[in-house]
Amino acid sequence: MSAKKSPSAYAAAGVNIDEMMSGLEAIKKDVKSTKTAGVMSEIGQFGGLFQSPGRNSLLVASTDGVGTKLKVANLADKHDTIGQCLVNHCVNDILTQGARPLFFLDYIGTAKLTSQVFSAVVRGLCQACRENGCALLGGETAEMPGLYPPGEYDLVGTIIGTVDKRKLVTGETLRAGDALIGLPSSGLQTNGFSLARKILFEQEGLKVTDLFPGTRRTVASILLAVHSSFLPAVEAVEAAGLRIRGMAHITGGGLIDNLPRMLPSGLDAVVDLSSWKVPHVFQYMQAKGEVDPEEMFRVFNMGIGYVIALRHKDAAAAVDALTTAGHKPVCLGIIDEGEHKVRFLP
Repeated sequence: MSAKKSPSAYAAAGVNIDEMMSGLEAIKKDVKSTKTAGVMSEIGQFGGLFQSPGRNSLLVASTDGVGTKLKVANLADKHDTIGQCLVNHCVNDILTQGARPLFFLDYIGTAKLTSQVFSAVVRGLCQACRENGCALLGGETAEMPGLYPPGEYDLVGTIIGTVDKRKLVTGETLRAGDALIGLPSSGLQTNGFSLARKILFEQEGLKVTDLFPGTRRTVASILLAVHSSFLPAVEAVEAAGLRIRGMAHITGGGLIDNLPRMLPSGLDAVVDLSSWKVPHVFQYMQAKGEVDPEEMFRVFNMGIGYVIALRHKDAAAAVDALTTAGHKPVCLGIIDEGEHKVRFLP
């Protein structure tokens, strides 16, 4: 090879390897801060190593993204919260089966990597991993000009967790009369942003820097609110010695499609609509977009981010435990005999 360095043909084609390597070097300290006892490798190897949790444990895995919330992050040029949303979303998904996170893997795809954006995204991933006791074990960053629109990126994550076979939560033990405890969402979480953007930006002409009508917060702060991890809430219930019989993470499909995922056949989830106040952001979008109420409850979480089901006799103790731990639970409804669907009480 010639000692003289030529202009990079690959960079001219749209892929800057030096920028990518610089970004990777910058995030090593953050990634190392997520290391847990099970991590057996260092960042930069071709594969991440993690100690097996043991013969009596089950592995639980899930993959997800944050959808077009990424569009809002780009508009606001704020990228540190989006990684937190992704990790917390994935933690909540496996939590519904009683699993605790072990490690996380991320994928970032973009037309052209910007080290500042890349570092902010990974910083958010690392913060949420630390908060959930989860290691960021590895990931993939790909520059693909021509595939992604200029200035935009995609973010996807895979989580691996573990649960003791004896503590696996399946919903199979749910019975008519069991109680549903709802936990408030922080906002849209990571679902419904295509409709939200159409109503707020296209129809109403709002900008991310505007105050959201009827509030003192900006549109960006409301839409980019971090998707909560409900792991601390679930642990508060378990620490009180209460047995959880079923759980649901209220993501795409809302209460209507997600509550049945924990129900055995022959049972309904009966939700009392008077048990909580639907947050202003959803009320505003429903009114301005003239969206049918049933569709709102399928597109958005409507203020309920997670649902815990347990025996009716344990409901008061669960609410006390959650309240003492700083959460704001609501007695959402009950389980009843039915057709494996959600019924709403006015």
